[in-house]
This record gives sequence, structure tokens and C-alpha cells, in this order.
Amino acid sequence: MTAKRALIVDDSRSARIILGRILESYEMQVDTAESAEDALEYLRQTRPDVIFLDHLMPGMDGFQAIHAIKSNPDTAMIPVMMYTSQEGELYVSQARALGAVGVLPKTVKQFEVSRLLAQLRLLPEKQEEGASTPSTSISQHPARRAGSDRTDLVQIETSSGMTLNELERAVREVTTQALQEHNVELRRFVASSLEAFARRINAENRTPPGPPQLEGPLPPFIAPLQPYPVASQPRWRSIAAIIALALIPTLALGVLYARSDQSSHALLEASSRLTTVVEQQQVQLGALQEQVREAARLQAAAADDVEINSEIVPYGEPPLGGARLDRLRELVDELSAEGFKGKVKVAAYVGEFCLSGNGSDGYAIATEELPWRRCDMIGNPFDDTLPTAQRQTLEFANLVSSLRKRSAEDLTVEVVYRGRRPSVPYPQGERLSKVSAGEWNRIAAQNNRVEFVTQPSGSAAPRAVASDLPAETTLLRPRG
Repeated sequence: MTAKRALIVDDSRSARIILGRILESYEMQVDTAESAEDALEYLRQTRPDVIFLDHLMPGMDGFQAIHAIKSNPDTAMIPVMMYTSQEGELYVSQARALGAVGVLPKTVKQFEVSRLLAQLRLLPEKQEEGASTPSTSISQHPARRAGSDRTDLVQIETSSGMTLNELERAVREVTTQALQEHNVELRRFVASSLEAFARRINAENRTPPGPPQLEGPLPPFIAPLQPYPVASQPRWRSIAAIIALALIPTLALGVLYARSDQSSHALLEASSRLTTVVEQQQVQLGALQEQVREAARLQAAAADDVEINSEIVPYGEPPLGGARLDRLRELVDELSAEGFKGKVKVAAYVGEFCLSGNGSDGYAIATEELPWRRCDMIGNPFDDTLPTAQRQTLEFANLVSSLRKRSAEDLTVEVVYRGRRPSVPYPQGERLSKVSAGEWNRIAAQNNRVEFVTQPSGSAAPRAVASDLPAETTLLRPRG
């Protein structure tokens, strides 16, 4: 049977490794891509049997990628499963509406993947018939032999790539082996105890020897001796003792299982806490890197005689239009009057707003007092749905075109889209639990901006501090 092929699209290397190991255990060939753009390029040459697609990725996100896949007749029939930390009925309904088979969490368990592959008929025949799940490999040191009093030493091989599901399964296998050994020892103990108890009962029930018999007729003054009375043990006591001995292994196994289950839960909780700490540190590191890039960009602009002016873009308005159009006209008139020769770079940036609503009825700015965690979406769906041509109004495009024809090489205008690069950092860490929608949106409004950068032709070009990064970098998305 030809091996099935799966494509994992995720910008997280650890997430690709974890899901890839699970799929390879089902004899599947696994290919990976770090972005949606790489995945679309891959699909031009190869047709996998299933696609696992992350939602939060640089550049094109998961919803845009699945729309592109389902819009292409050559790839529309490939099953697509969202593999993301997003959750909630709203997100699942949006994913299914775009054509996704369903949603798998990042903390996916192996039986969930097995059930999905079985539904898609992608499991090998032997696994479909037996519905068996591959076991996790555990290396055991032969520290115990027959007659030895030492306990077996079991070493579980773990690494940064092991999932919580693999860790739990490994602990359960170790516990099962220990319980089996204790069960054998308890069986031996019960058997020897029952044997000793049976010998004792036989000894007590054995009839004692009678009185000495005299030969010949007894004298008349001697009465015939009566046999000694035998104290009989009630049978119910023996039965109760046997039942009590039989219950001892059950109670012991129950205690051992409860202790192993508590240890397993403790390991899972510790792993979950470590994962949360790592994610928080990554978010804080990303915010610090963004601040450093912004500070370096401003410093480079000041050193190269570059002037930067910023205009706020209200939510729901095209970035290049309205007040930004008027500002560009004023700036061009001022520069022309001064005899300026050089370049005016118009850079549009996107802010992440706290929004209320849904995908069907649309989204709007949340109320001021609403807690941040109750926002239906953190993002800018209006800007995300705008194609490149609609990000600037017709008047803005005409103005830029006329300037290029009128000023030739003396004054040029360049329009670029920088995406999500906040100039004012968003709240992080513990502060998020106290942030309201109003406070968050005030920061988002400052980041939803258009910058006008003027650079004389005689000065050096601004250093590429942030422009070398992807133009669309998502800071935060709703619910996980």
C-alpha cells in the first residue's frame, strides 16, 4: 500500500516536529512548510493527502491560506485541518465555513490524530482493522534479576520535543509494569498464606485420639469413657478469612494506581506551567525586539537627516486617503516651495484593535469598560480584507501618479506597507489581566498609522532596520 503524505504548515518548529512524529508513527510521509506562501508553492508540484494548517503565521494567515487552497480547483479537494491554539465555537464555525475539516489544538493527543486519520481513511490497513495505537518506546535498565531485592530502574527518555501525551503514556507504562510486578508478588504471598491457613484448618479439624481401650470386659465400677468433645470452627469464619486475603492484592493495586496517577498529573501540571512561562517569555522578547527595531529606525533617521511625520488612521478607513491625502499634498507643496530634491516615503502600519462582533455581522470597536479578555477579536479585519489596490483611494493614487510625471527625478514618492509593527508596545504579561478595551484601543490607534519619511537626495539611505523583516507580522490574536 502506498504511504500517505501529509503537509504541516506552521511557523513554529517545535509544533511541526511534535505533529510530524505522531503522523510518522502511522507510516505517513510528512512534509513541512514554515509559511502559507511556501505551502502554496509546494502545492503547485505535490498533492498531499491531508494538510495541517496553522492560523497565526507571518504574512498570509491560516484563513487566507485555506481560502487560496479551496479556490484552486487542483487543490480544492485536499482535506485541510486547522492546527492552532485558537478555540471557541465561533472560530470553529469560521474555519468550517471556509472549507476546513475541523480544528486540532496545539496540545493534540495521539488518539485525536488517530480518530481524524481514520475518518479520512488515511490509516494503514492493519491499524484500521485493529484500531491500535502505536506505543511509546521506553528503555529499561536490567537492574533486577530473579532472586534480587533491588527495584527495577526504568529510564524514560525525554527531550524538548516530547509532548505531554508522550510523557503521560510513558509514565503510565512504567506504572503498569510496576503494578504487574507487585501483583505477581502479592499473588505469591496470598498463595503461601492460603496454604498455611489451610494446613492450620486441617490440623484443628483433625479428630483427636480417643481414650485408651482396655482389653476384655470392663469392671462394673468403671463406666465407659465418652470421647473427647471436638470444638468445631464455624465455616463462615474460614470463608471470611479467605475473602479478606483475596482483597489484599486489590487494595494494594488500588493504592499503587492512585499514587501513580497523582504523579502523572503532577508531571503534566509542571510541564504545562513550563510551557506557559516559555510562551510568555517569547511574547515579551518579541515586544522588546520591536521596541529596539523602532528605536534603531528613529536613530538612523536622525543620523541621516531624515524627517518622519506620522498620521493616525481611524479604524475602518483606508490608510491612504482622507486626512493622509491632505497631509501628503501639504507636504509636497512645502517641499516644492523649498526646492527640495529627494524622496518621500509613505509607509502604512496596521494596529491591533479590541473588537466586538462576529464574522457574519462584522466587527466594531469594543466599549471602553469591556475587559480585554472579553474581546471577540484582537486584530484589524478591515485592513486584512483590503487588497493592495484598495488600501489607497483613487485620489491618493492619482496624486502620486501626477507627482511622478511632474517632478521627474527631483521629488519622488514611494508607497510601502509595513503591516503590524507597533511604535507603542502593547501591554504584556500580568498587565493584560487589568487592561480594558479602551486602554488597549488607544494604543492600537497610535499604531494604526501612516508615516511620511522625507529624505534628501544627498543623504544616505535609511538603514534597513525593520524593512528586512516580513511586511505582515501578527502581534496577537484572540483567545490563545
